[in-house]
Amino acid sequence: MSEHRRKPPQPQGGGRAAARRGQSGASSGRRAAPRGATGSPSDSYGSGQYGAEGEQQSYGGRAEARRAAQRNAGGRRRAPEPGAGRRGGAAGPGRGRQGPGRKRLIDYPRYGKDGWRRWMPSWKLVSGLFLGFIGCLVAVAGIGYAMVGVPDIAKTAKAQNNVYFWSDGTEMVATGGETNRQIIDYSQIPAAMRYAVISQENKTFETDRGVDPKGIARAFLNMARGGQTQGGSTITQQYVKNAMLNDQSQTISRKFKEILVAVKVGATIDKDEIMAGYLNSAYYGRNAYGIQAAARAYFNKDAIKLNPGECAFLAAMLKGATYYDPAGAQSIDTAATPEANQKRALIQMQDTLDKMVEYGHLNAAERAKYTQLPKVNNPRSNTALSGQTGYLVDLANSYLVNNSDKTGIDEEKLRTGGLSIYTTFDKKKVDELTAAVTKVQKSSIKPKERPDTDTHVQFGGASVDPASGAIRAIYGGEDATKHFTNNADQTGAQVGSTFKPFVLAAAMTWGVRDPDLGSSQAQDERTIVSPKSLYSGKNKLKIRNYDGSVWKNEKGEEWLQTNDGQASYGSPPNFKIDLREAMRESVNSAFVQLGMDVGLDKVKDAALRAGLKEKSLTGTSFPSFSIGISDPSAIRMAGAYATFAASGKQRDPYSVEKVTSKEGVTFTHKTETQEAFTSAVADNVTDILKTVVDKGTGTAAQLPGRDVAGKTGTTDGNKSAWFVGYTPQLSTAISMFRYDDNEANKNRTFLEMYGTGGQKKIHGASFPAQIWHDYMAEALKGQPAKSFPTPEPIGQVLNEDPAPSPSPSVSESEESSPSPSPSPSESEVEPSPSPSDTCGRFDWQCQSNGGTNQGSSNGGANGGGGDPSPSPSESSTDVGNPRGQDGGLFGGRNG
Repeated sequence: MSEHRRKPPQPQGGGRAAARRGQSGASSGRRAAPRGATGSPSDSYGSGQYGAEGEQQSYGGRAEARRAAQRNAGGRRRAPEPGAGRRGGAAGPGRGRQGPGRKRLIDYPRYGKDGWRRWMPSWKLVSGLFLGFIGCLVAVAGIGYAMVGVPDIAKTAKAQNNVYFWSDGTEMVATGGETNRQIIDYSQIPAAMRYAVISQENKTFETDRGVDPKGIARAFLNMARGGQTQGGSTITQQYVKNAMLNDQSQTISRKFKEILVAVKVGATIDKDEIMAGYLNSAYYGRNAYGIQAAARAYFNKDAIKLNPGECAFLAAMLKGATYYDPAGAQSIDTAATPEANQKRALIQMQDTLDKMVEYGHLNAAERAKYTQLPKVNNPRSNTALSGQTGYLVDLANSYLVNNSDKTGIDEEKLRTGGLSIYTTFDKKKVDELTAAVTKVQKSSIKPKERPDTDTHVQFGGASVDPASGAIRAIYGGEDATKHFTNNADQTGAQVGSTFKPFVLAAAMTWGVRDPDLGSSQAQDERTIVSPKSLYSGKNKLKIRNYDGSVWKNEKGEEWLQTNDGQASYGSPPNFKIDLREAMRESVNSAFVQLGMDVGLDKVKDAALRAGLKEKSLTGTSFPSFSIGISDPSAIRMAGAYATFAASGKQRDPYSVEKVTSKEGVTFTHKTETQEAFTSAVADNVTDILKTVVDKGTGTAAQLPGRDVAGKTGTTDGNKSAWFVGYTPQLSTAISMFRYDDNEANKNRTFLEMYGTGGQKKIHGASFPAQIWHDYMAEALKGQPAKSFPTPEPIGQVLNEDPAPSPSPSVSESEESSPSPSPSPSESEVEPSPSPSDTCGRFDWQCQSNGGTNQGSSNGGANGGGGDPSPSPSESSTDVGNPRGQDGGLFGGRNG
């Protein structure tokens, strides 16, 4: 060891000698001088190394001693009291830690550890806390187990009514709490039903203890993620859940209570009693609680008579009848169509039967008898929901459930009941709309006299407030307890020429593309279109892309667009007419070409901005898209036209203002407004649609003394007809079509309406416009007449002479002159009426709206403009959802 390590330099004032003297003094009974008495560094050093009683203090070596001396030197820091640690803490070794003489019950922060180790709990502490926690849980569980009781199944299924109110606050109907239930003995429940449930839901039911630990873990994990707790429960747990109907909250405490009750039930109640209780309390849809009520609701028989196929079917209903009832449940969820539900139910039923065979509960020969869904009964029987009431309740329920993220009301909460639901529906307007439809049905639709043409005629209608989006009235069908599809919300009927205003709005919003630029540049370089722009009204017009090339389908076939009645409009050879006249006379060829010039993507965007749903738009890449081959609902069409009535402000249609319960107000609707179009665009569209009613195809909808804007629409094959119109205060859509009610559970096939109602052909200008007029005249009675805003000039006039016309030359078409004027029965408007005409030009009894979506490939006269594909001989590869697929206002295809 070196010299300087053996003998370090002595501090001035004494050093070790002084320390020895201090020790000697202490041993002889003399008191050491107080630290810092002289104020010299040696005093500080000495006091740092020795306590007041002469006990040596350790600094961990000389380096630590020097640091201590430096801290205390010069009186910059007051010396600690005798026996104090470095930080003024407890006495003893270490830095601020408790001395060995005083042990703590919980050593935390840990004694004798530095840095992060001081804050790392020991294994003893962790294991002790864990054991203590488990002990607490066991104690709580034991107390809980002792306190909970076994539920009485006879007190289950006590759902309360929901009360629905009209917009004026008066009661519409109280429904939802009617209990269709009858308890039966275990001996009256078929063995096949018991084993169907066991095979599908809980194959260990007969041997388990009533709970499934894995299922419980999944439930708690789902709750932690904000999801539902259902899934993985045993039959015993589901029985307990049914018995606890009065408490369906999704909380940890409620789930914990359910588990304790299930454990107690499993330990104290016989398995047969549990099974009978579960099947007697479970909900099977159609307001049926229990197996006996379900057997009656679906098959009109007693439960004991159910065969294995029917038992497997009812076991599927326990998964959630909304998505398995073959009749569909679109009032709750637009995805629950009859077609989708039938498919799901059949798959589930077959899976259950297969498992019954696998687990030895059914022999293969018996199972082979049940490969199709059993025939089920009419789903609606509550007479309180007859007439329009059932459609109104369904619409309100659909709005609440499909917007549960905003309303806080899901299907289970709605079914449990106890809600006061204040709707937007105006009773007076609902009655007036029903009366207007009934008047036409009684006076003109005579199925007994004309069974081939007047059977299966359907009407739909909806009325929306442009200022808020509130749905004021609907007509869903003749009777909600007999006709189950809500014609106001879901039909699959194409809208025809009532779609043309969206093409015009797109042209005035984005403009047409420059044909001299490349496709990418053309999207940016556009010319806003003026309503005075000229387009060809020629029949059999060869449709071109915006750059002038002839449009062809995927088979290389050209597309010639025809007009209703094969009529051409305008003077030869170019047949130019302005867009106002083209809208007034509902000229297909002009709007198909305009849509191609603007771009079908922009036409689609305009329709979506106005308020239509994307799922209802069909064939968006075909020229005929512009003339209404899509099938939005009446509610959505009324809402979209309301956007024009509100000068471009779009507000989604809604049916519920607020919901209250015993806790108070649980939901209040807040209107959200989007600017779909500028006021200049929307007001110009309105001004042109006003011309349609003033002196065009929609004259039957005129309301004396009031401004009215609207559009007629008729589709290919005369399978549907529409009139959609509005005043500044109210927007209403009326549809008419034919399909067989008996095929409601299949892909809906629409029937032609030639000869229906005694008319050679049904147009939007006929019965739909008449219903619209009669209803609106009453609905607006007593309200002041308001005028539409005066539109600002917009856009540039396109295709003015002597500029080249977009219409084909004489050599491009079979015709070199205007086609003969159609007879009154062929067209809503005669293009060239003669002075000798005896039929009024706009008399709807002998007019048609010129809006039939006709077209042909390669010059054929009878086209398929109403088909998803331009060519009637081919299947479209871009047609959206299958035609006839039902949807709805709140998320469905026809929304």
